[in-house]
Amino acid sequence: MQQATTTFTIETPGRGLHEITGVVSDWLGAQGIGKGLLTLLCRHTSASLCIQENAAREVRGDIVRWLDRLAPENDGYAHDDEGPDDMPAHLKALLTGVTLSIPVLGGRMALGTWQGIYLVEHRRAAHRRQVVAHLIGE
Repeated sequence: MQQATTTFTIETPGRGLHEITGVVSDWLGAQGIGKGLLTLLCRHTSASLCIQENAAREVRGDIVRWLDRLAPENDGYAHDDEGPDDMPAHLKALLTGVTLSIPVLGGRMALGTWQGIYLVEHRRAAHRRQVVAHLIGE
């Protein structure tokens, strides 16, 4: 059994779904592990991870707008230390999650044809986000 870890630093331009499939896939391929499990953790409380459609760009915009309706800004939150998008960002991260577990088969992530991995930035401003990867397998 082998293990490998790394931390990806992702620069986001602001709110939206930012695809990281390529950077994760490149790292995974360099590890020489044919089958196992890849775990990803977003180290933030106002950003998250998801696996989502990677063909139709409109899906990403629809998701952002839907999350905005679920957790709108200026909705009377007590926590607004970093501005009106602060608490809604925490709620959106709670809804979408900060971890992913992806099986590895044949040295590749076992994603479906139209699936991609996204860092979901819930804040309006640009941020530098960290995603930790842990790979275990043989």
